[in-house]
Amino acid sequence: MKVLVTGAAGFIGMHVTQKLLARGDTVVGIDNLNDYYDPQLKDARLAQLTPQEGFRFEFMNIAHRPAMACLFEREKFDRVVHLAAQAGVRYSLQNPHAYVDSNLTGFVNVLEGCRHNAVQHLVYASSSSVYGGNTQMPFAEGDPVDHPVSLYAATKKANELMAHSYSHLYGLPTTGLRYFTVYGPWGRPDMSPWLFTSAILEGRSIDVFNQGQMQRDFTYIDDIADGTLLTLDRIAQPNPAFKTQTPDPASSHAPFKVYNIGNHTPVGLMTFIETIENALGQTAHKNYLPMQPGDVVATYACINALQADTGFEPKTNLTEGIAQWAAWYKSYTTNTGVMSNQPHSSSR
Repeated sequence: MKVLVTGAAGFIGMHVTQKLLARGDTVVGIDNLNDYYDPQLKDARLAQLTPQEGFRFEFMNIAHRPAMACLFEREKFDRVVHLAAQAGVRYSLQNPHAYVDSNLTGFVNVLEGCRHNAVQHLVYASSSSVYGGNTQMPFAEGDPVDHPVSLYAATKKANELMAHSYSHLYGLPTTGLRYFTVYGPWGRPDMSPWLFTSAILEGRSIDVFNQGQMQRDFTYIDDIADGTLLTLDRIAQPNPAFKTQTPDPASSHAPFKVYNIGNHTPVGLMTFIETIENALGQTAHKNYLPMQPGDVVATYACINALQADTGFEPKTNLTEGIAQWAAWYKSYTTNTGVMSNQPHSSSR
């Protein structure tokens, strides 16, 4: 099977690509290697992929319409895993146009490429951020997601709506994955594991928002990548029980599906910090702060639908996952000399 992975130099993109290659698929990976965070990390991820048989990388911006159209027409992909996006909740407060260009314009270009070139299935990254102001836990795919609290979340909800329109109009099978806080080796420098780990090892204080009264459904990267492939292999189908008078937001009369993908075990922020402290053998100096604009207090994934349809089951508990993360971080920073100095931060 020939698969396009957008954002192949990204955190999730690298791991999904590795698993596709390991099972014998051919992968074309694209990425624009932007400087939202240090491109050195993206280059290092790519260095893990480029020597592998069956992989080819192309430098490309998904917002560039002619280049994307040419890529799809030339390559004739069987399936697409669309992970390229402008990430981060807090950065969307500073640079909203980056989100429009990548997450909206770029997504239309992917949809158009799939539509015109008989792609069998498009799997794309949504986010737990779409739940926004919803406080009913655990989050379920049928819950209302009409009140985003960040532009990032709004673009991800827009992606789901855009995907449905293409599923309805053109019969394009699409599946959106609402990823819940992903962590592990090769993770992003703007996310809490990196920010906390680098600060603890360097003796700096860590910022603890909402006085530490937060929870996240932390999900290990290998579990996320496995679930993404399980979903890719299950082409979205119309829901025969779909009722137009009481429509299910996560399915349709069209070949459209949305799933939560998480660990379905929320962890308190202070417990998360303590787990990192234990893995590093050092205690964090904590700077307690109010809630950040655009953030949410808690995330908690109901994954019943994904489990029932694909057999997905997260296998990695937090202690094991953080131990793997800490070991990788120490090795990577020792070998590259990279520590902190990253400008942006995100809890997702």
